[in-house]
Amino acid sequence: MQYHMGGGASPPDTSKTTKLERYNSYIRRVNSTKLLQASSKLLFRVTLLVALVLIFFFTVNYPPLSGGAAGGGHRIHSTNNFLSSAFYGGGSAAAWEKQVRHSATPRRANGFSVLVTGAGGFVGSHCSLALKKRGDGVLGLDNFNSYYDPALKRSRQDLLTKHQIFIVEGDLNDAVLLNKLFDIVPFSHILHLAAQAGVRYAMQNPLSYINSNIAGFVNLLEVAKAADPQPAIVWASSSSVYGLNTEVPFSENHRTDQPASLYAATKKAGEEIAHTYNHIYGLSLTGLRFFTVYGPWGRPDMAYFFFTKDILHGKGINVYVTQDEKEVARDFTYIDDIVKGCVGALDTAEKSTGKGGKKRAPAQLRVYNLGNTAPVTVGKLVGILETLLGTKAKKRVVKMPRNGDVPYTHANVSLAYKDFGYKPTTDLATGLRKFVKWYVSYYGIESRVKRENEPNTNDHTDD
Repeated sequence: MQYHMGGGASPPDTSKTTKLERYNSYIRRVNSTKLLQASSKLLFRVTLLVALVLIFFFTVNYPPLSGGAAGGGHRIHSTNNFLSSAFYGGGSAAAWEKQVRHSATPRRANGFSVLVTGAGGFVGSHCSLALKKRGDGVLGLDNFNSYYDPALKRSRQDLLTKHQIFIVEGDLNDAVLLNKLFDIVPFSHILHLAAQAGVRYAMQNPLSYINSNIAGFVNLLEVAKAADPQPAIVWASSSSVYGLNTEVPFSENHRTDQPASLYAATKKAGEEIAHTYNHIYGLSLTGLRFFTVYGPWGRPDMAYFFFTKDILHGKGINVYVTQDEKEVARDFTYIDDIVKGCVGALDTAEKSTGKGGKKRAPAQLRVYNLGNTAPVTVGKLVGILETLLGTKAKKRVVKMPRNGDVPYTHANVSLAYKDFGYKPTTDLATGLRKFVKWYVSYYGIESRVKRENEPNTNDHTDD
């Protein structure tokens, strides 16, 4: 049997069409890959640009805080910024550098050029004025944070400005700023008084103490060790380092390994850090353990200051006693005596021995007590204020809380007397009289008191 095939057309050749489709598909995949790669690169660049813009924005508007975040949502605000207009005081770089040089240039033969950190503070402002008065060059550094009323710090700044002392507004942790200052001025000395102060506040904002008293101090020492010439450094430790020590009077050779507060621990850490930088890098370092400094332009967080305020406003005050109901006493030291001690320490500070960050020879390392050597009970302090203010205090006697305060301080200053003639001369009654005179003048209390004592012709009373 034979099969006959039909006479229709042969099947179409699809090989060329298939190849063309495969080629087009390949081209589409390649183009898609290239587009994806280009999009990824563009996205990366845009993201990087946005990140840099955000970093710049936050650097300018939200600089690092010396206080950091506190418990209870409280923050210490500071103005620390190399890039901000505050760095140049709102003017040009050249004008700013001219101010820095002019302020730091000594006016007496063989005068010092001193960088005073914390120059807007209580002790810092007094020391700056004393050094400038005798012809030394003084440049201040302060971040004007809000631990206490910045307006008081600004008033101190105004006082220093009248005496041609320029304060650079910046933070200890700003290494760029510190290096810039050392590039401009070959400082012979640093008087390092900037710190987060206060015993009780450490329970609210502990990180501010680490940031300022430890990290800030280390940053300053890092810059100083690399400086040429290396400056001699005098810095503020604290009587708080004696902590739970019961030997009295407190002497420099007593144990200081039992701090009663975080503040005390950071100051003790500072003394150990100073030893390290002296040993490795040849920095000349002198630590001064201040004992309860008081006087005009003082700190509002100190008892004598807020006692004065509260007594004048008719508010009650807490007078602490120990857990076994003994009176609390402090070695209150007047500001002028502390200034003499700071200047004496500067005058006897030997040169640092390092160069290029390397120690060339043994360098001076010292620590001294600066106190009044005459402890006074808090009850007696209140009695003196009552007499000076002509007002009876509304006292509440309460037991001292466990917040890091110690019941008693008493300085032995024989070593400071031996080495640079430190001899306190101001008793508490005399010093408080000077403080009250300043206080009522600064806050305008005298005129208000006079008005209140005059016959009242109005039909209302002030709240």
